[in-house]
Amino acid sequence: MLKEFREFAMRGNMIDLAVGVIIGAAFGAIVSSIVDDIFMPIIGLLIGGIDFSNLFIVLSNPDGVPVPSIEAARAAGVATLNIGLFINAVVKFLIIAFALFLVVKVINRLKREEATDPGPAEPTRQEVLLTEIRDALRQSPVQPTEK
Repeated sequence: MLKEFREFAMRGNMIDLAVGVIIGAAFGAIVSSIVDDIFMPIIGLLIGGIDFSNLFIVLSNPDGVPVPSIEAARAAGVATLNIGLFINAVVKFLIIAFALFLVVKVINRLKREEATDPGPAEPTRQEVLLTEIRDALRQSPVQPTEK
């Protein structure tokens, strides 16, 4: 059973899948950084200095605890609706979805180019002339003389 598992795990597809998952996780971390550290601060600045990572609505605060941030709300057990985190997640998803769309588009283009085999090439002018000469000689009533 261990031998079968090793053969299964070492197949080309499994290795490709593992590499894809690792690269996907790294790509996700890069996209998260781009969204959290570059895009959202710029968007927040453009629309009036809003920090999207800390944009939330308090749903329930029975003790009246001051809630300056999401972390403080979590620590106090206050229920919040984390709109900013949701917006960040949507932007991350759109970036990843667009990147995957581009990858799939390139792969499909390569498959189409591979699938459209041009077939045999047209005969050259010289080949056409030689074929005509051969056919004319075959139809000729004159037989070559033997020496």
